[in-house]
Amino acid sequence: MKTFKYITLLCAICALTVFNIDTAQAKKRKIPKVYMFGFSASFNDSTVYLTDIQEVDSAWIDDKSKFLQGRNIYAQQLKDYLSNNMQQPNRICFVMYSETLKDIEKQYVKMKRLYTKKSNASYDVRYLDETMFRFEQILLYFEDDDIQK
Repeated sequence: MKTFKYITLLCAICALTVFNIDTAQAKKRKIPKVYMFGFSASFNDSTVYLTDIQEVDSAWIDDKSKFLQGRNIYAQQLKDYLSNNMQQPNRICFVMYSETLKDIEKQYVKMKRLYTKKSNASYDVRYLDETMFRFEQILLYFEDDDIQK
């Protein structure tokens, strides 16, 4: 029962992060690349999916909040892949990202450890390498006054 509450809380936090509303005062900054990995869990089973750390070109970062713009679209790419190719519909998916490889590797190790070593519950952790799933670059358009030059 504690495991279910823990997964529910984790998914709620992730959903709030994914559906963050942009503020009008924040400026967007285009960076040449961002590093990210995806995570997926379900309320219906103990299987979790974790992608490899991937380099994605031309991402936009909100200067004020440091949030990756369009992260919900990246999460939807993972959700669509799991639904279509793994017959795993209705999963909660989110992405973790960083501008540096070192920082994203730390986040990846923490997430991996959380579901393999530190957990009291037994999770079926499945890894998706880049040959199975790859994040696609997304194109975003902003008003000129939203872009930091």
